[in-house]
Amino acid sequence: MTDTIAEITKTETLTVTPETPIRRAVALLVESKAAAAPVVDDSGMLCGILTQKDCFNPALQASYYQEWKGTVADYMSHNAVSLPASADLVTAAEAFIAHPHRVFPVVDGNRLVGLLRRSDVLSALVRLSG
Repeated sequence: MTDTIAEITKTETLTVTPETPIRRAVALLVESKAAAAPVVDDSGMLCGILTQKDCFNPALQASYYQEWKGTVADYMSHNAVSLPASADLVTAAEAFIAHPHRVFPVVDGNRLVGLLRRSDVLSALVRLSG
């Protein structure tokens, strides 16, 4: 299979920076109904990923103490598993089998290209199977 993930990668995606206040980042995830947001630096390089799961601890703390503390850097997953933009559908499917993630950042080198959703890979495989 030679089809790359380029056609199904969402290039218009929510991103945050390590310096984004965690309260703002959580609000952005909730508003956009996104499972995760890639964390990028000022040059667009991938630094990590902030998932909904990462947001539970600061949200619980804020509900108890009535105060949000910290930035995205304090809660994000620093070693985000990513896929190269040149990856094919089989490689992407295998990555979703191997990891519990619902999304993967897609990169060209270390520069963020977009976000690949598990549901989009599954849909593409179903289309290919006829």
